[in-house]
Amino acid sequence: MASALDKATAAARRRISPRPGFVRRSALALAWTASLFFAAAGGGAFAQQPSPQAADGFDDLSQSPEWFPRVHAPYVMRTLPQVDFSDSFGLLHLVRDGRVRLSLEQLKDAVRANNLDMLALEADSRYIETDLLRAKGGGAPRGGAGISIPSSLFSGAIGAGVGGSSGVGSFSGGAITGGARAVYGYSRGSYDPSFALGFSFDRTTSPLNSVVVSGVPEVSTDSTALLARYSQAFPIGASLSVAFNNMRQSTSQRNLLYNPSFISQFSVSVTQQILNGFGTTIGKRFHTVAETERKIMKEIARQRTSSTFAAAETAYWDLAAARESVKVAEQSLAMAERYLSDTRQREEFGTMSGLDVASAESEVAARERDLVTARTTLQMREVDLKNMVSKDFSSLPGALPVEPADPLPVPQPGDVPDLQEALAAARANRPEIRQAEANVATQDLAVKYNKDLLRPTLLVFANFNSSGLHGNRAATDLLGNPIVLPGGLEQTFRQVRSWRYPEYAVGFTFSINIRNRAAEADYRRSKRERTQTEVTLERTRNSIAQEVREALIALVQSKAEVEAAGEAARLSALTLEAEEARLNEGVAIPYDVIRRRRDLVSAQFSAIQAQANYAKALVEMRRVTGADYW
Repeated sequence: MASALDKATAAARRRISPRPGFVRRSALALAWTASLFFAAAGGGAFAQQPSPQAADGFDDLSQSPEWFPRVHAPYVMRTLPQVDFSDSFGLLHLVRDGRVRLSLEQLKDAVRANNLDMLALEADSRYIETDLLRAKGGGAPRGGAGISIPSSLFSGAIGAGVGGSSGVGSFSGGAITGGARAVYGYSRGSYDPSFALGFSFDRTTSPLNSVVVSGVPEVSTDSTALLARYSQAFPIGASLSVAFNNMRQSTSQRNLLYNPSFISQFSVSVTQQILNGFGTTIGKRFHTVAETERKIMKEIARQRTSSTFAAAETAYWDLAAARESVKVAEQSLAMAERYLSDTRQREEFGTMSGLDVASAESEVAARERDLVTARTTLQMREVDLKNMVSKDFSSLPGALPVEPADPLPVPQPGDVPDLQEALAAARANRPEIRQAEANVATQDLAVKYNKDLLRPTLLVFANFNSSGLHGNRAATDLLGNPIVLPGGLEQTFRQVRSWRYPEYAVGFTFSINIRNRAAEADYRRSKRERTQTEVTLERTRNSIAQEVREALIALVQSKAEVEAAGEAARLSALTLEAEEARLNEGVAIPYDVIRRRRDLVSAQFSAIQAQANYAKALVEMRRVTGADYW
């Protein structure tokens, strides 16, 4: 008896080697199924649009590359442009007579093209595009570039997103007896559809303690499986999972209906959140946050651009004032040298003493000192301005002087705005207020999300499965001779397609936290955070209103200083002329003339500085009222 069993077992082992035809036919069937899935995805809501270009000419990072027909495109690293550190707005073509003549409009163009702060701002802006792309796939935005995301928007860790289980899974079939089971549903996948494919080959040999069922004392089983699953989640709180699995099993057992057997199963699972997590407001919260990030980043860009242009224009007027100061110093030195020459001639005629000559020489030395100081200040202001309009100093030689083409502004009657008009303009245009308002909107979304988490979890689901089982079957002919009735994948596919062995399951899963203290705490915290954000918004408004008032006071004061300094310089010039006339008539002494000259030089320097302060006050007034530099 044992010998007969051993022979039967050995013969069965020779029959259960895996067949390449099963793998080939299963692969073709799965490829056909996958093509249907991807065709549906490409023709419907999952279709990817061609990557548009942003305003700067670079690829828009918020769009994924077109995946069809280049299906590998989403899995290949995109080539991003390298940072260009060469000046795109060259200043050398503005050279005239060995000088760079730069107007205010040309200054803005140079800052926009070459300023490193503007280059960094452009790089920061691209972070938001990647967050938006991530949110479209169901991932959580990461923030950055000065933008923070409320932690209360995340039920898990930052970056977790809305994804669920997306593994291939497993199934079993062909059991001797069938049994009842409990069915449950759970959300699968993320907003980006996923396709999983698995293949396995397994050979098992096991000793048995009975031959009643198997007919042999040991059983060897070969299993070849090819499994596939397509899954996706949707912003409404639903998910879809479609699986198509095939398995070939051959065994040394006797008394089986099919050996080898082919098992196929087609499964569709649909879930929908009813309470917690229902609706697009919750499902698209990350996308909404990413869109708000884009708005905030736009305001941050306006704020940094305004500050950068204001700093560049301030440096421009400082340079213009420094050049005027050099001219005054040169004129003062020329006047002092001429006075020294006249004094020496009068000493020769005996009308002036050596002490008068020493005083005139001292005045020349003082004026030379002023000229050296003015030229040093001019060089420093040129370096400051060059640093703001050039990425690389090698493209703009340091020895090449920069000459402002626009003169220092003269006060005009309409330069000082009305206080209420200035406050209204600041409230409407200042980017800080818009940023704070966008943050309040984000906190509103966080409050809605945490309010949703207060609800119990109710998930309804439906499963539809169709199975097939077939294979080689042993039988006898009319003469009693044993024959084998062949069977395979074709028969199992037919059974699956005709829904011969169906399974229908519907149900729900209800979960509730008794007392719900953690969710209640998160909801209250989100409300407090929103209150804090509102306080920040009001504080920002008050701070901006204070800036406007201070800028307006400074503008009025600087305008008055320009007028007073100009009048003082004019009167000092008249006083000097009168004192020189008295000296020529022999009524005044030389020291009085020197003193008047010093007063005139000081008045001229003060007038130039007052004009520069007035120009910078105008710049500050435009900044605090939110004037756009785009």
